[in-house]
Amino acid sequence: MLTWALRWVLLVLFGAVVLAVSLDVPTTLLMRRLRLQRTQALALVIAILLVLGAWLTQQLLPELLGQISQLGQLIPEVGARLAELIARVTWLPRLDQTLERLNSWEGLQPVGAQLLGVAGGAANSTVQLLLMVLLAILLALDPRHHRQLVVAITPAKWRPQMVQLLEECREALGGWLAGMTLSAVTVFLLTWAGLSLLQVPLALLSSLVCGLLTFVPTIGPTAATLLPLAVALLVSPTKVLQVLVLRLVLQNGEAFLLTPILLSRTVNLLPTVALMAQLSLGTLLGLPGVLLALPLVVVLQVLFSTVVVQRVMDRWTS
Repeated sequence: MLTWALRWVLLVLFGAVVLAVSLDVPTTLLMRRLRLQRTQALALVIAILLVLGAWLTQQLLPELLGQISQLGQLIPEVGARLAELIARVTWLPRLDQTLERLNSWEGLQPVGAQLLGVAGGAANSTVQLLLMVLLAILLALDPRHHRQLVVAITPAKWRPQMVQLLEECREALGGWLAGMTLSAVTVFLLTWAGLSLLQVPLALLSSLVCGLLTFVPTIGPTAATLLPLAVALLVSPTKVLQVLVLRLVLQNGEAFLLTPILLSRTVNLLPTVALMAQLSLGTLLGLPGVLLALPLVVVLQVLFSTVVVQRVMDRWTS
């Protein structure tokens, strides 16, 4: 019961560990290459991230804000087009009526109440994210003493194994984060280029959503495809088919070619395990649970392989 009551604290702590590992990987690299102290290397990493973020914001934010505003104007048109298409299907009358009601103020009121709830949840998530970032910086500043704290509460005969286990978890988590980041950036750039060539509206916004949801395999890419498909529906059915083919090619290329290559030396998650973890933590913790499901599975897979398989099952002789 205590663990369940503190689930959000544990979620923030684990998220901070994930962010700390993502900061520790480039920090350690700079320490080795430039012979800097950890504080200096971490400050340089954060400064590079801030400068890069500011540059990307300056380059992309004006167009992105314009496309978000345009999306708000296109939503009623998408609803009307869907209602028109569904009206031709005789066995979906209720869905047709629901979409038509969304075009009226009375129909939008329940949606507005739900959006207020979403806004409240977003504010709460923002506070949790800020705490997560602060904890991550503190952990990345002094990982050795935090590691020693975990080792100190371990029984003496298991402490060498715990040191090795923590290092394996860090390597697996760092490799997974690096691989998924490269995969997400690649998906974003290729989707942006493809949608721009197809002259689909809101290409930048759709590509950004597709890139971000790459961090949520199985569920994320499928959900991300809905936005460019909905926008392409306003152009023509042919454009919908072209966007669908583009997303299928990129999604399968990322899932079966790019990601396995990037993660071949770190960790390989079975799709069934990843999906069950996302569904389970999503049900228990909502969107934050979905986002942190795979990093948690990466750590649990290392723990299971080292502790259960190697220490118990492989030595079980009778």
